[in-house]
Amino acid sequence: MAGYGTDADFSDYVDAAGYVFPDGTTDAQKTRARQRGSLVIDRYEPRFNGHRTGGYVQERAWPRTGASTYYGEAIPPSEVPVPIINASYEAAFLELTNPGSLSPVVTATSTVKREKVGQLEVEYAASSSTDIGDLIALATPVATTIEGILWPFLTPVWPGALVV
Repeated sequence: MAGYGTDADFSDYVDAAGYVFPDGTTDAQKTRARQRGSLVIDRYEPRFNGHRTGGYVQERAWPRTGASTYYGEAIPPSEVPVPIINASYEAAFLELTNPGSLSPVVTATSTVKREKVGQLEVEYAASSSTDIGDLIALATPVATTIEGILWPFLTPVWPGALVV
């Protein structure tokens, strides 16, 4: 399963952003990080408009047919916009430097509310919800840089309309 972009462009992006790969990072690690970063971006698919150009057999959420930006600019059905690729590079770098950080595993029955190690004791804010969707939403980190890059490609979420 291929990630968005290329390892060479990922390296260029990291350099241009002023990030530094950990010492000893291999090309294989970069490739795997790009794959995980692309999976993070594909989780936004319900908020992208249009549909997969290649249908359900298409591996990634992009390219898309009928997609447009927030401003109504049409996106060619064979194109993966550069910001989508760059957002995947941001996610890839986070995943490379902190594996699994963008894909937490949530188990409702093992949520920690209070933790004590030696003299240090920490109590975490806890939700009273037992809905797994709520627990996943609370556990899923929000990377504001990724959100900022993606927002022009996301369908606005409108609150319920009040009918008079």
